[in-house]
Amino acid sequence: MLALVTGATGFVGANLVEALDVRGWRARALRRKSSSLKALHSLSYEDALGDVTDYDALLAATRGVDAIFHVAAVATYWRSDVQQMYHVNVEGTRNVLRAAQANGVKRVVVTSSSASIGRAPFGHTVDESAHFNLQPHEYHYGYTKVLAENVVAKFVQQGLDVVIVNPAVIMGPRDVNLIGGSLITELAKRDVGFAPPGGVGMIDVADVCGGQIAAFERGVAGERYILNSHNLWHTEILDVCKRVVGRTSHTTKLPRAVMRTAAYPVDLLRRFGVNIPMNGEQLRLSCDTFWFDPSKARAQLGLTARPFEETAQRTYDWYKANGFI
Repeated sequence: MLALVTGATGFVGANLVEALDVRGWRARALRRKSSSLKALHSLSYEDALGDVTDYDALLAATRGVDAIFHVAAVATYWRSDVQQMYHVNVEGTRNVLRAAQANGVKRVVVTSSSASIGRAPFGHTVDESAHFNLQPHEYHYGYTKVLAENVVAKFVQQGLDVVIVNPAVIMGPRDVNLIGGSLITELAKRDVGFAPPGGVGMIDVADVCGGQIAAFERGVAGERYILNSHNLWHTEILDVCKRVVGRTSHTTKLPRAVMRTAAYPVDLLRRFGVNIPMNGEQLRLSCDTFWFDPSKARAQLGLTARPFEETAQRTYDWYKANGFI
């Protein structure tokens, strides 16, 4: 089986290339000429130059493949241009599906995000039946994923076989761009005593890749599957990561009012060009619970869930071995 992986030089894409190789697939890795290959180090794959915003390149890259795993996206929304994010996440998805349609690809697995499902009632979970319940300006990244899923729905109506997976927050090895793993590297540098009052779902990148491949093998066309392992408070996540890096301090939960108040000066400073590793959107969202019920993926795809502490340890060990810490 030959599979094209878009976003192959990124965190999830590189892990997927590895997972496909382990399962006996051949992976064709779509990458830009300027892309760093750090995440793909030591892996076996075919090289395909291109970009999801370049339809002609996609047409060439998808020729002869049995499957497309569309992973490419602008995910670092707190440090990315909003218009570029919409262009890549929405129009890039459209281009991938057009190319799949033109070349008669058997099935496409689109990696969306649990962000497209929206926030849960505080302290509760939601499943795939939930709808995005934020305003676009409150969570641009989540809204780009909503729009991308709308694009998928139109192609499914035209007869294209597409399955969607919606991962929660992902952590694990090969996260060279410090997306989910930035907490580990920051804690290795300095202690953090406070955490926001909300929570998120967490999943190991290896379990995400298992879910993506299972979606190709057993998923139902037009359906979406939440990939999530553990719904945790931010304080719990921080405490686990502290133990992994050797910190012993207690974590205090900050009041919601403090987080929301802090969001305004952060937005203002960023507007004036001050380099802050977060934005007001992140601070506001961290007050809510983005918790998700993965029962459907467990039942239909056989989704597995390793302990979060194991995931944090795997992440730390990889960063340590590769000179990030």
